[in-house]
Amino acid sequence: MNSENLTLSEKIVSPSYIRQGSQARRTHEQLIRHLLEQGKCPEEGWSESTIELFLNELAVMDSNNFLGNCGVGEREGRVASSLVARRHYRLIHGIGRSGDIAAIQPKAAGSSLLNKLTNSVVLDILRLAGVRSVASCFVVPMATGMSLTLCFLTLRHRRPKARYIIWPRIDQKSCFKSMITAGFEPVVVENVLEGDELRTDLEAVERKIEELGAENILCVHSTTSCFAPRVPDRLEELAAVCAKHNIPHIVNNAYGVQSSKCMHLIQQGARVGRIDAFVQSLDKNFMVPVGGAIIAGFDESFIQEISKMYPGRASASPSLDVLITLLTLGANGYKKYLSERKEIYSFLAQELKSLASAHGERLLHTPHNPISLAMSLDGLQAESDKAVTQLGSMLFTRQVSGARVIPLGKEQTISGHTFRGFMSHSESYPCPYLNAASAVGITREDVTLCMKRLDKCLKALKKEGNAVKNGSPLNQEVATGE
Repeated sequence: MNSENLTLSEKIVSPSYIRQGSQARRTHEQLIRHLLEQGKCPEEGWSESTIELFLNELAVMDSNNFLGNCGVGEREGRVASSLVARRHYRLIHGIGRSGDIAAIQPKAAGSSLLNKLTNSVVLDILRLAGVRSVASCFVVPMATGMSLTLCFLTLRHRRPKARYIIWPRIDQKSCFKSMITAGFEPVVVENVLEGDELRTDLEAVERKIEELGAENILCVHSTTSCFAPRVPDRLEELAAVCAKHNIPHIVNNAYGVQSSKCMHLIQQGARVGRIDAFVQSLDKNFMVPVGGAIIAGFDESFIQEISKMYPGRASASPSLDVLITLLTLGANGYKKYLSERKEIYSFLAQELKSLASAHGERLLHTPHNPISLAMSLDGLQAESDKAVTQLGSMLFTRQVSGARVIPLGKEQTISGHTFRGFMSHSESYPCPYLNAASAVGITREDVTLCMKRLDKCLKALKKEGNAVKNGSPLNQEVATGE
């Protein structure tokens, strides 16, 4: 209510009560005012009532919610289902305009304000997470792979003669397809084995640049967050190589925001060399539904260039989801999640090491990977050729999600390129293994229950292996996955 309506209310209800209610409302409004003034994530999270008040205030600024509005265009924010309207808080117009995802919509001031504020709050979080010098970012309603494609398509205009993208191998289909979809030829650089870790082959990258010619290379496409035993690329060294040869550098930071080590690598890479943009997923880092990513960088003009490359308007759902989430958590709440994730990583490593030892396996030594862990499955492989893949099936039927079981020698062809040893990031990794990750939102209970079920599966498979060797019938538990 405005001051005039409050004054009128005092004629109906006791003025002291109205003043008390007005003061309570001002508490909500002060939080909103601070957000508008600073454009940063609040230190402490907001209540749901404050968030809903704010979203309703934004919604009434959009033309589809104007009382008496008469729309005669083809896009007037009409929604047939009231359930759909409520799901989106009646913010129906989306974000951007046909020529620029960051542009203001004249008939959707509320949605435009939502878009600008979300980008500003997310930028603040990226700085808080460790990339202090990031200059600009925007939320795009596409997952990581398509967001990388958008970056590559933008670079095409700057380097029209370029055909190749140099890509240190990571066995994740969307990374590879993002380059193919953009119309470029990925140049796969195999990783080198250092101890148990798979690391960037810098010499091979340099050789490829010399072989192909820097002017024919669109960019280097590197990776931070990944499944062990692969570890984040040597970003500082790659950034220096890119600066030396004047080659753009795009970083796939899919779930790296939650890792201070990954964010530090990006910050250092930009300090000592060249990083043009880095892309991260919303769902993996901020616990929101799948469908959005953040494209960020150190040159504001280049990030704006990428946003203008996006054709048409865009869904506001990913922006709305991440803004609601960050306002709910506040900066301190998000930092608490990051701290807990790091603590549980150590707990997961300890539990996985103990379990591995109990079954004659070992926790692979991958200290440069801050999120993912791997346990060898050599003994299981010795029991039976099918035992390794069978373990994955058994874990899935026991509702253990996210654990990856990697057998030896798998081949996969993607867009005409055959990867040997697919899923292991290497043509010939020495052993099969199991992955588990400590990602943001994981709990100690998740780890404890996973270890209990994994232990039961390994015991059942070992029992089955012994039975087969002795000529006994197939173990019912293993056969049925019960």
